[in-house]
Amino acid sequence: MRFYSKIPKRLKYYYLRELVQYKWALQKGELIHAWYHLERAHIIGQAYPLEHSHAHWLMLKFGVAIKDLREVLGQIPRLLVGGVKSFVGKIPTGNTGGANVPPLRSMQVPKDIEALFRM
Repeated sequence: MRFYSKIPKRLKYYYLRELVQYKWALQKGELIHAWYHLERAHIIGQAYPLEHSHAHWLMLKFGVAIKDLREVLGQIPRLLVGGVKSFVGKIPTGNTGGANVPPLRSMQVPKDIEALFRM
């Protein structure tokens, strides 16, 4: 079993870039674009406990900000167990992390993100 603890620097750059784009879109009130970048950050960081948990924390805060009870309730269990599952390498690849997706469903990884994982 492989334990994941720290995101590689090359991936951290892209993870943080998605979070910056998320914050910019959120500040402009572009909620659909903000969520898009948050999902992408989740995909990039989901194999790493801190980044995975942070993405779910931001998703929870987003749900609170837009008053989406389903998202808030869906993020609580993900926030509690997501980082642990990352640590032991048991994550569903490509899952976007939102409450609109079953937490254990693997999904198609966007081509540009898939390329990052192969670098």
